[in-house]
Amino acid sequence: MFSLSAEEIEVLKLSCQVATFSMIFSLIPALTIGWILARKEFWGKSLFETLVFLPLVLPPVLPGYLLLQVFGNQGMIGQYLAPLGLSLAFNWKGAVLASAVMGFPLLVQSIRLAIELVDQRLEMAAQTLGASAFSTFISVTLPLANSGILVGAILCFCRSLGEFGATITFVGNIAGETRTLPLAMYSLMQQPDTEPQLWRLITLSLSVAFFALWFAQWFHRYQKKQRGR
Repeated sequence: MFSLSAEEIEVLKLSCQVATFSMIFSLIPALTIGWILARKEFWGKSLFETLVFLPLVLPPVLPGYLLLQVFGNQGMIGQYLAPLGLSLAFNWKGAVLASAVMGFPLLVQSIRLAIELVDQRLEMAAQTLGASAFSTFISVTLPLANSGILVGAILCFCRSLGEFGATITFVGNIAGETRTLPLAMYSLMQQPDTEPQLWRLITLSLSVAFFALWFAQWFHRYQKKQRGR
């Protein structure tokens, strides 16, 4: 059993903090967009879907560069946020934004598929009994889609945990501020005689991602068994 240094514990805490906030801040927009894609038909839907899922296929450095141009201290929006103390570039809050952008499509897709599997007749029955569309979504759709939503949230968390390209482009690799697990591993690879530390971080990263995904799959199977009774 290996012991972690204070620096490695700090990297792990920062990584989990960034991934958790990224997942939380993505959840409400992803639920909204996932429901729209699952339940609504409208002109331009294909274009809208393409824009939502585009970060999945872009080189990660590109979204990071675009974030820098928009939210950097001299960016289109960032220049107005900086005087208010809301600077996002080169700090952990910017790392949350970069990770959220890259993990958001995975969350939306999981939510969309989960909602599409919900029987619309149950939703219509609730509305026939007087429930509003929002009440139906909260009391019928969400409970029936919760396992798919959880899987999507954990996928978003794991994607955020492993985010590298957009993060290093937008917020840099600053120890104690933006150096998450992938950036810390990259830094160690550039230094001599750091293999033991590198393997500890690799083990940490694999362990957190493995147990998060394992829990998501276990919960999904558990929910299916409960509904099958």
